[in-house]
Amino acid sequence: MSSLPAFLEARRSIRSYLPESVPRDLIDTWIEAACIAPAPHHSRPWRFVAIDSDATKADLANGMGERWRRDLTADGVDLDLIDSLIEKSYRTITSAPALVLGCLTNEGLDAYPDDQRRIAEWGLALLSLGAAVENLMLAAADSGWSSCWVAAPMFCPEEARDSLKLPSDWLPHALVTLGRADPNYIGRPRPEVPLESLRRFI
Repeated sequence: MSSLPAFLEARRSIRSYLPESVPRDLIDTWIEAACIAPAPHHSRPWRFVAIDSDATKADLANGMGERWRRDLTADGVDLDLIDSLIEKSYRTITSAPALVLGCLTNEGLDAYPDDQRRIAEWGLALLSLGAAVENLMLAAADSGWSSCWVAAPMFCPEEARDSLKLPSDWLPHALVTLGRADPNYIGRPRPEVPLESLRRFI
């Protein structure tokens, strides 16, 4: 099998960073890379919120954490385990030098009278946000910086939005942590791609 391009291999999920701050002009460059991702109808149904202040990181972590606590409590999870999970999530968010929160809007999307097509249209926007986030992370890796995609906002978009006092039509769905990788952090080995079970030529 041919080797993958080096710029793809360079992107790894890093969950521990050095305390070095991330220059805002670099974050802008990475967001610009996100905004050239393919999107439905040549639209840009995304908004990106760059976060590099400790207070705002804490606001986001607490807002999402409160919703997760309610969900875990309703699921009957042990209270000590809930506390441990919420604390770990809080540290993940607040210890990253910078965050980028990817939000979706309806701007540029087609409107339909039926639920089936409305859901499909929103699905197109979600797919495009995924492509935009991948672009952002690849651009960061190409600049020598590291990142990790955090899925938490998918489960509490309103709480994430309200914790940052964002416009009502900005719905957070993806969170990316950014920073210089801690050299002591050992990531999970990247597994081989089992093409024979994942791909079919017909």
